[in-house]
Amino acid sequence: MTSATTPTASFRTPAFLHQRLQRDIDFFTKHAFDPAGGFFHYLNDDGSVYDTSRHLVNSTRMVFCHALAYRATGKETHREAVRHGLKFLQEQHWQPSYGGYAWVLKDGVPVDTTQHCYGLAFVLLAYAHAYDIGVEEARTHIDATFDHMEKLFWSEQHGLYADEATPEGVVSSYRGQNANMHSCEALLAAYEATGDIRFLHRAERLARNITVRQAALANGWIWEHYAADWKIDWEYNKHDNTNMFRPWGYQPGHMTEWSKLLLILERHAEHLQDDASWLAPRARALFDVTIPVAWDEENGGLFYSIAPDNSVCDGDKYFWVQAESLATAALLAQRTGEAIYWEVYDQLWYYSMQHLIDQERGGWYRILQRDNTRYGPEKPPHGKTDFYHPLGAYLESLNAVGAPLPKKR
Repeated sequence: MTSATTPTASFRTPAFLHQRLQRDIDFFTKHAFDPAGGFFHYLNDDGSVYDTSRHLVNSTRMVFCHALAYRATGKETHREAVRHGLKFLQEQHWQPSYGGYAWVLKDGVPVDTTQHCYGLAFVLLAYAHAYDIGVEEARTHIDATFDHMEKLFWSEQHGLYADEATPEGVVSSYRGQNANMHSCEALLAAYEATGDIRFLHRAERLARNITVRQAALANGWIWEHYAADWKIDWEYNKHDNTNMFRPWGYQPGHMTEWSKLLLILERHAEHLQDDASWLAPRARALFDVTIPVAWDEENGGLFYSIAPDNSVCDGDKYFWVQAESLATAALLAQRTGEAIYWEVYDQLWYYSMQHLIDQERGGWYRILQRDNTRYGPEKPPHGKTDFYHPLGAYLESLNAVGAPLPKKR
């Protein structure tokens, strides 16, 4: 990475991070709340709604966001927004006919009822963060969601979750690391909210199996796609590298996101089943190998996808890749004491402030072309909320600078 221009304000201060957090909270609180139920997901730059359909991932992520907003501000309106989001989840997404959650709703009607482990992971995350701020009724749903994931997708043989199933419970042959990564994240949140050790141990097992065992099949990197026996499928979506949930190529953002999760897992070292000494070195290795390959020396920012030969197969700049990576850089800086990680953190912030953050209205643009020009006005297109990744990045950055958000139970 090239050295960044010195910022006028330090990106490492709690005041800066809280200011960024509050701007995003204000934008989405104003524009995304739907009094009729749940939250709007598809917003133009000015906050106007261009599509009223609902996606399970967005519905759950907005619950997570308001839970963090409650922790940050203490305002009861955010805890009520959490309950508002859970009510929509239970009354609209939940489908008692097959005991799962609809993937997509249009005008309140399920239009895609595929069961995704990825989606259930975010359901679990939403309930965990709701319970963590004192929404007591979320507790039973934490257990119910975990039990559903175990019954439908868990493979004891492979120590990982399968990916998708029909409403009737017929599991497809596709296997993916992404569902397991977000399951690990959700299980860590469930453990931190409840203290139930089984969630921590399951997260630990997922983390080792993906970042060590499966990564060993790909020269230490984490490939996205696998066959039913968890052998790498190098061809899956090879000609569709911009697929929303299953792009081809190595994902730098997932490499750094796993690094973050390993460091969070290490916080609970005394309660893990195995020795935790591998976690920090593995987290560091994943980050260190990713940044030099994925950083765009000409235009700044991290690329979206890298091919197995280390060439760039998708040079677009996604907001979530930068957000997750800067949070991980902060955690590595705090964990190792090495200045280079703060330098990476600063440079990612500088790039994001210049190009990805909407300074006028709040929020982040979802995607830029390689030269940092815009594709179009929609923010965020295709149902990706632009609240979850930045808020998660602020949360962990505040942890790294010694100013964690308070618990509110």
